[in-house]
Amino acid sequence: MRLGYHTGYWSAGPPPGAQEAVLGAEQLGFDSVWTAEAYGSDAFTPLAWWGSQTSRIRLGTAIAQISARTPTATAMAALTLDHLSGGRFVLGLGASGPQVVEGWYGQPYPKPLARTREFVSIVRQVLAREAPVTFDGQFYRLPLRSDEGSGLGKALRSTVHPLRTDLPIHLAAEGPRNIAMTAEIGDGWLPLFYSPRMDGEYRTLLAEGFAKRQSPADDFEVVATVPVVVGDDVESAADQVRPFIALYAGGMGAKGANFHRNVLDWLGYSQACDEIQAHYLAGDRARAIAAVPTELVRDIALVGTADDIRAQLPAWEATAITTMLVQADPRTLPAIAAVLAPTA
Repeated sequence: MRLGYHTGYWSAGPPPGAQEAVLGAEQLGFDSVWTAEAYGSDAFTPLAWWGSQTSRIRLGTAIAQISARTPTATAMAALTLDHLSGGRFVLGLGASGPQVVEGWYGQPYPKPLARTREFVSIVRQVLAREAPVTFDGQFYRLPLRSDEGSGLGKALRSTVHPLRTDLPIHLAAEGPRNIAMTAEIGDGWLPLFYSPRMDGEYRTLLAEGFAKRQSPADDFEVVATVPVVVGDDVESAADQVRPFIALYAGGMGAKGANFHRNVLDWLGYSQACDEIQAHYLAGDRARAIAAVPTELVRDIALVGTADDIRAQLPAWEATAITTMLVQADPRTLPAIAAVLAPTA
């Protein structure tokens, strides 16, 4: 199991020390570094800026939102970054949720799985560069039909020859159908809130998708974001992860349409999530954070002393995860690398 580093979202501005953290991750032997986007900073620009000072580490988006760009614009960004990085780019895509998609991008959210399937198909056409790109789907049409525009649209092929026609495309997926589809059409899965005790169910869903693939799945990756905190004890370390869980369970999505919370429900924490969400939507974030059970934190994160974390590692190493995408204070990366060294 390899190690990756997740730089996370920007808050009010660029995260302090991000460049140093990316360089440090490469020096520590991390396999990859990943950026994110919501409705502030984008995922591609920081990756290009920070990654320009590296030479080996892979550079991935976790995630680039499919509603933020057309499929062809996304493919352009991907092939450009892949050239500039010497073939180190990984395109991580996700559908996001209705609040962001419809509120920020002004795009309809329904049928995200079907939309993702079409999106990936077009990106692969661009990267293959075998012919001018054409597509006649429910959500995307290239070129536009004459009744939808001027009638002057022309099928085009990328002027730039992609460095890799098989540039890997990873998909963020949380629901069972989405996980299976990811195994069917993607080169990797970007799970959030991965729990080792659910590994058997995840493998079953992945196998369902692999059975429908039109190409081998030998190099398929599972790159799981895992909060890691090395501290004096489990409780104080868990306190650093509770705000992250509370945000996703209570504040990242409307009530009844929070797909992150659905994953935690799947793990068996519905009652706790009810309380977290109620406090969060009432504006009491402190109580929402306090309502996150330590058991939940330990289910989806590595927290505690170095010995505590080492004791948990075998369960994680036995999972389908190929890369543990560490989410942590960048200043603690050397200590984390030392604790997780057996997995690197």
